[in-house]
Amino acid sequence: MDLHPDIDPQETQEWLDALESVLINEGPERAHFLLEKLVEKARRSGAYLPYSANTAYINTIPTGREVRSPGDNAIEHRIRSYVRWNAMAMVLRANRSTNVGGHIASFASAATLYDVGYNHFWHSPSEEHGGDLVYVQGHSSPGIYAYAFLAGELTEEHLNNFRQEAGGNGLSSYPHPWLMPSFWQFPTVSMGLGPIMALYQARFMKYLGSRGLANTDGRKIWAFMGDGEMDEPESLGAITLASREKLDNLIFVVNCNLQRLDGPVRGNGKIIQELEAAFRGAGWNVIKVIWGSYWDPLLAKDTKGLLQKRMMECVDGEYQNFKARDGAYVRKHFFGKYPELLEMVATMSDDDIWRLNRGGHDPHKVYAAYTEAVKHKGQPTVILAKTIKGYGMGESGEAQNITHQQKKMGTISLKAFRDRFGLNIPDDKIDDVPYLTFEKNSDEYVYMRERRAELGGFYHRRKRQAEPLEVPSLSAFESVLKPSGEGRESSTTMAYVRILNILTKDKQIGKHIVPIVADESRTFGMEGMFRQLGIWSSVGQLYTPQDADQLMYYKEDKNGQILQEGINEAGALSSWIAAATSYSTHGIQMIPFFIFYSMFGFQRVGDLIWAAGDMRCRGFLIGGTAGRTTLNGEGLQHEDGHSHIVASTIPNCVSYDPAFSYELAVIVQDGLRRMCQNQEDVFYYITVMNENYSHPEMPKGMEQSILKGMYLFREAAKRSKDPHIHLLGSGTILRETIAAADILKRDYGVNADIWSVTSFTELRREALKIHRWNMLHPEKKSRISHIEDCLKRKESPVIAATDYMKTYADQIREFVPGTYRVLGTDGFGRSDTREKLRQFFEVDRNYITVAALKALADEGKVPAKAVTQAIKQLGIDPEKPDPVTL
Repeated sequence: MDLHPDIDPQETQEWLDALESVLINEGPERAHFLLEKLVEKARRSGAYLPYSANTAYINTIPTGREVRSPGDNAIEHRIRSYVRWNAMAMVLRANRSTNVGGHIASFASAATLYDVGYNHFWHSPSEEHGGDLVYVQGHSSPGIYAYAFLAGELTEEHLNNFRQEAGGNGLSSYPHPWLMPSFWQFPTVSMGLGPIMALYQARFMKYLGSRGLANTDGRKIWAFMGDGEMDEPESLGAITLASREKLDNLIFVVNCNLQRLDGPVRGNGKIIQELEAAFRGAGWNVIKVIWGSYWDPLLAKDTKGLLQKRMMECVDGEYQNFKARDGAYVRKHFFGKYPELLEMVATMSDDDIWRLNRGGHDPHKVYAAYTEAVKHKGQPTVILAKTIKGYGMGESGEAQNITHQQKKMGTISLKAFRDRFGLNIPDDKIDDVPYLTFEKNSDEYVYMRERRAELGGFYHRRKRQAEPLEVPSLSAFESVLKPSGEGRESSTTMAYVRILNILTKDKQIGKHIVPIVADESRTFGMEGMFRQLGIWSSVGQLYTPQDADQLMYYKEDKNGQILQEGINEAGALSSWIAAATSYSTHGIQMIPFFIFYSMFGFQRVGDLIWAAGDMRCRGFLIGGTAGRTTLNGEGLQHEDGHSHIVASTIPNCVSYDPAFSYELAVIVQDGLRRMCQNQEDVFYYITVMNENYSHPEMPKGMEQSILKGMYLFREAAKRSKDPHIHLLGSGTILRETIAAADILKRDYGVNADIWSVTSFTELRREALKIHRWNMLHPEKKSRISHIEDCLKRKESPVIAATDYMKTYADQIREFVPGTYRVLGTDGFGRSDTREKLRQFFEVDRNYITVAALKALADEGKVPAKAVTQAIKQLGIDPEKPDPVTL
């Protein structure tokens, strides 16, 4: 039933005729302007006109406005066909003798989208251009390798070792800069991360340009993703920022093949229309590339709009089904709904109907869309390109639900693939799936090289180093190395801010420091930097801040140095990644410091941090308000007892849990040396706490031991007849360890060596390397790890206490001589005072004391009744429930 019947068809036709006249004589821009004015007038007059972000299910760029590709279409088609075959061959050959897997269908749908970019748009870094950055859709990696092989960047040996890397000369399954450091720039196969990283990379590029640190003019960020990938919250979660910041250097290309891994993306709807509404509503420039050139004559005949109506009626599940069948099926089930449409295609054969192509497979349509995207100003652009998953795979998977997992193709499908793309492979060789190459003097090879030469050369050339930075010596942090003084207390968070202030004022590296915070600057005591450094904004500050009359007012600035991301840890981490890889992507070393609630770092955006490790990031992640008992009032979801355990899983993440300001200064200074001077591909995770206490002076000569992970903070008195024990503590619990040592000495006659453990993880890593060396060199003198060297008094038990789960300190158990007991904060967090929380989790001085006495009693060095007496004297309830009890 039509809810809005046309009560005056003649008047309607007059309006339509007037609009048609404007379109013909003055163009679509003028028509659009007039329509907007009419809508505005109607709304001002009180009419309810809801906004629609959707347009018709046709190409955004009319045929008459398409910019034609200047390339040689025949040569480009042959190149593209060779790339398609080699991408498929690589996966098939690898799986004949192994079970390494691989994907054919994703790149098969996207080959044209990449090919047009390689030939006409993607600049490599050169003297004339800073280079474009391309985020490849992870499952399309075989096609990228296949193109690089044809261009001469990879060899046949590389292709034969697809997904077989252990022996060397292998190709990683997906884009992995860690595994292929001279080839891949960005790891993108963890779906959703590519879009958000690309978005913040574009923003960081603007940041570099406005601060005058790099020439970013003309550079573009291209991010390729699948339509199914857009379901990930990271894919769409920050797109409004891109339009708000006017990131016209950002181009998203969504490969809309209508299929996920298991079936349709929107079987009952239209993913292209859904994404159009989302992006246009968010303020993006949207270009739809739905239909290929073979549809143009039919659309030109569609004067009544019936074909467009049918296109809009069909849901994606039907469109997938059409391409899984044949031309006769399409004639009957698509055109057959309306007699007029059947008449429109009456002179077309079934094969003609089958050849009606989708826009993402038409190089002319893709070229026109890319040209519009590159020229567009003031907005980011998204290109929604309709394709077919498994394009060319025929019966082995084209447009079928199983296609994503297909790793094998039979002879019939291989022959069909060959014939479809006009490849010269004889029947007796087809089952060998040979790699195809061009002779060095062939038109195709020369064309590929010429196109790339015009765009700056080979594209896959990741830069591994930049100009080293001169790092300040440790003496530059003198104010943090000194004791805090009588009656003066501060937190390691405050020490971090002081260190950051020292660094931003340094004449050599100050401008390279990138302070990043989500939206908690005041929590971390960073508000003093607002006025000093400014918060970067692409438009500056268009308002007078509410606190303008105060010394530390909120200051936004086009030249600001701080990146404040709002309540968005994923966005802030993406900015950190962009800065941490700037040495490679922009040829300039930046030093990002991102401080966040430690609970909301590794736990919330751990996938991005893992990607940072793969991407060879260099920078500092600062886990603020760390530990399970220091953020005392906030409770379960805010208290961190495991971030260091997660950090330990990333091989190139160097992690520390310092207790005192001088430890923090030593760690940061050495991190700067390693990353910015030596250009090591590591990054740091350092936890700081918001608890105030006095900070002592650094013991002399302990710098290297601090960095190794453990140093002697206070040695016990030299009295051999008294029982002796080693007490290990880290972070704020080190102070409880110090207090426990005093109790043990004063009340129980036990001498304790106090060790500050700045990193159980680094201790373990060094010990593992030492023991591996010893195992593989059995006839050479065994080496001794740092932890074993420290704990030379093997007859003494060792007690470790941290503000983290017991697993954290338990990492080193294998390397601790003698008895080893661990205290930690297993279980969910609670809201209470620090003192009560430490008692609840059994990591306070009293429990450390009891643990020490029990270890000594087990070895017969103190009587068991001394432990019972201590339990009573210290007010410990032996029947108290275990803190991990649910």
